[in-house]
Amino acid sequence: MRRQKGLSMSGFLMWSVVVIVILLLSFKIGPPYFEYMVLQKQLKEVANNPAVRSGTRKEMENDFMTRSMVSDIKSVSYKDIVITKEGDGVVLSAEYTVCVPIVSNVRACMDFSASSDK
Repeated sequence: MRRQKGLSMSGFLMWSVVVIVILLLSFKIGPPYFEYMVLQKQLKEVANNPAVRSGTRKEMENDFMTRSMVSDIKSVSYKDIVITKEGDGVVLSAEYTVCVPIVSNVRACMDFSASSDK
């Protein structure tokens, strides 16, 4: 007698629940990570812009503000950017926290530290 192979209905439902939970978490937690990567890129571009690098703080803030509006960065404003001079270059950095509601009263809080020298 041959034994049947395959997935039972209860096994299918169990794996479906696992996949749905993983997708739910990735849809909730993914966007803050993508925003962090975009912020990191924009800080590098502002710090490496020769027209702005030799200018004033206000020029750097304006350049970052226009780039953040185009890139739809909402977690960090130009007031949160720390500008330091290291040697001949300029380093822009920002530290911020994002709390994302998962389900009911469960939240995922993530701390980010973006910098133009990374």
